[in-house]
Amino acid sequence: MAGLESAGIGKNVSVQRIAVIGGGWAGLAAAVQASQNGHHVTLFEASRQWGGRARAVPSTLPDGTERTLDNGQHILIGAYTETLELMRTVGVDPNTALLRLPLCLQFPDGQGLQLPDWPVPLDVLAGVLQAKGWAWADKWSLLRHALRWQINGFHCAEELSVAGLCTDLSARVMQTLVEPLCVSALNTPADRASAKVFLRVLKDSLLGGKGGSNLLLPRVDLSALFPLAATQWLQNRCATLRLGQRVQRLERTAQWLVDGEAFDAVLCACSSSAASQLLTGTVADAATQSAIQSWVGVAQQLQFEAITTVYAQGAQIRLPQPMLALHSGRQAPAQFVFDRGQLGGPAGLLAFVVSASDGERSSLQQDVVRQAQQQLAPWLQNRPLQVVQTIVEKRATFACTPGLVRPPQTIAPGLLVCGDYVQGPYPATLEGAVRSGLAAADSLSSAPGAR
Repeated sequence: MAGLESAGIGKNVSVQRIAVIGGGWAGLAAAVQASQNGHHVTLFEASRQWGGRARAVPSTLPDGTERTLDNGQHILIGAYTETLELMRTVGVDPNTALLRLPLCLQFPDGQGLQLPDWPVPLDVLAGVLQAKGWAWADKWSLLRHALRWQINGFHCAEELSVAGLCTDLSARVMQTLVEPLCVSALNTPADRASAKVFLRVLKDSLLGGKGGSNLLLPRVDLSALFPLAATQWLQNRCATLRLGQRVQRLERTAQWLVDGEAFDAVLCACSSSAASQLLTGTVADAATQSAIQSWVGVAQQLQFEAITTVYAQGAQIRLPQPMLALHSGRQAPAQFVFDRGQLGGPAGLLAFVVSASDGERSSLQQDVVRQAQQQLAPWLQNRPLQVVQTIVEKRATFACTPGLVRPPQTIAPGLLVCGDYVQGPYPATLEGAVRSGLAAADSLSSAPGAR
C-alpha cells in the first residue's frame, strides 16, 4: 500500500480488480478514472479498434491516396468540460487537437446566428440582434422565449417536445436555429425531441460561462482525439488491455467472474443491445437476476436514430467557414457540411451530416450530392463532387424523446453500466458518455459490495 500512497492515493483506498467491458469513450473514461483511483483495471473490447461509435476508419480518396476519416462527423462544444479535462489527463492538448470557434449556425445564403467572442450573456444578446436574415419580430420572438426559459430555470414538463416548447416561436427562428440545433444536439427531430434535455443543453452551453457555447471542431481523426492516447495512458499505468476479445459470460460467485476470471467489480460499457445480451446470460443469485431482468427490460425499450455521413471531394473547393448549416428537407437531407480541408484534411474534402437519417444509403447519397450542388453552387462553380465514402451508423444514438426512461447506472453490488444511454441529464453525446464513465468509476469504491 505504500506504493499507492506515494502515487497520491489515500490510505483508506481499497484496491479492487475492475473489469471494464467495452472500449468506447465511456469505457475508456471509466478505465482511466478507475486507474487514477488506484484500482487494477482490465479493459475488454470486442472489436479490433478502440473508440466505439467515435473512431477513425480507413478510406481511399479518388486519387488513390489512403486517408483516415471518421465513422461520423462529431463536434464538441466548450461546455464539454469533463471531456476536455479527460483529454488533458491522457496527454491530448485540446488547443491543438480542436479548432475553437464562437457558436455559428449560418447557412450558405448568409442567414443564421453567429455569436461574437464576448462574455455571457452579452454574446447571445449581440448574436441574436445581429442575426442575418431575421426580422426584428424573429429576434424579439427568440429573446422573449429565452427570457422565459431562464425565468423558469430551464425546466419544463417531462412530456413536452421541443416543438411544443417553441409553439409560438417565429417560423424563421425555428427553421434556422432551433431545428438544426436540436437535431445536432439530440439527433432527434424537434417534433419528437425532449424539451427537458434540450433546455439542459442550452443552459450549459449558452449560460455555462465564457466559451461554453464555442464549437470545437476536431483537427485530428476521432481515434487520435482521445481513444489512442487513453489506451497508451492506461498501458503506461499497467492496466491490462484486451483488444479483439469479446466477453462471453458473466457469473456472480464470491466475486464476479468474467469468462472465468475473477474481479471485484464489473463495469459494462458496451452498447445497450450488447449489454442486454451479455447480462441476460449472467449466472447469479435470485436478487441479482431480478435486478438484471429489470435493467434489461428498460434498456430494450430504447429506440434508436441513425446518422449518415457522406464524404465527397471536389477540386479547389474551400467553403467560407469550416462548418455551415444547410437548409434541409425531404430531398435535401443533410443539416450540416464540414470543410475537412480547413480541419487538417485534404483540400476539397467535404463531410455532409444527416442526423436522424432514414432511407437507403444510395438514395441519401444522391440526395446529398444534389443538395450540395444547389446550396453550395457559389463554391463548387459547376465542378463535380465525387463521393469518397458514405457511412451509416444505424444505431448511432438513442431517440431522445419526451418522458424517456433510461436504464440506471447501478444494477447490483459490483455490477454497473455506463454509456451515453444510461440515466443522466445529457443526450447521446461524447460528453454524456464520458460523464457516465467517470461517474461509474467513482462510485465503485463506495458501491455496496466493494471490497
